[in-house]
Amino acid sequence: MNIDKLFQKAELIPCIVQEDSTGEVLMLAYMSRESLEKTLEIGETIFWSRSRQKLWHKGATSGNIQQVVSMFADCDDDTLLCRVEQVGGAACHTGKKSCFFKEIDITK
Repeated sequence: MNIDKLFQKAELIPCIVQEDSTGEVLMLAYMSRESLEKTLEIGETIFWSRSRQKLWHKGATSGNIQQVVSMFADCDDDTLLCRVEQVGGAACHTGKKSCFFKEIDITK
């Protein structure tokens, strides 16, 4: 797939990160064209940090890197799904395996 299609609507696109072996959703982050190109080049996730306004190599500081197994674009070419091998126990900056650990009570 030509990555140019992915950035026709916006400069940043959401990237859902899923553990390849379990299917667990680990996190959601954003990619720029440059971060996607670098991810494809090195085989580890590189995102665009909206708070720091710069590239962010996931795990470069913590050691909790994500090795890319496969990537998919959605049907509208505006969201990515990145299946990874999570190296180190935590995808979340809090030290949790997944960023999605705060359950919302949906009972009425």
